[in-house]
Amino acid sequence: MPLNPDKNLKIYYSIKEVAEQVGVNESTLRFWEKEFPRIRPKTTAQGVRQYTKKDIEQIKVIYNLIKVRGFKIAAARKYLAANKEDAEKKTAIIEKLTNLRNELKDMKDRLNSLT
Repeated sequence: MPLNPDKNLKIYYSIKEVAEQVGVNESTLRFWEKEFPRIRPKTTAQGVRQYTKKDIEQIKVIYNLIKVRGFKIAAARKYLAANKEDAEKKTAIIEKLTNLRNELKDMKDRLNSLT
C-alpha cells in the first residue's frame, strides 16, 4: 500500500508539476523566482526545486497579474507590495470562476451528447 494514496496531501511539487498546473514554462518559473522574492521553493542538495502549496498560490497570483491582467514585471511587483491581500483574493475568485465555467462546459457537453 502506498504511503500517500491521496495526492491532495502531497507536500512538495516539482517544477515540472507546477509549470503544468499553472500553465507556464519551467524557465518562466525560474525567472519569476528571481523577480519576485515571494517565490522561494525549497531546494535539495542537488539543487532540485520543491514547491509547496503556498509557493504555488503565490505563483498563481503572479500569473494572474502578468498573464491575465497584462501587468509588466515591475508593475506586478509594485502592485503586490501595495495590495497583496487584494491580489490574492482576486486570484482566488478568478480561479473559482474558471473552474465553475469548466464544469458548466462539461455539463453542457454531456447534455448535448444525450440528444
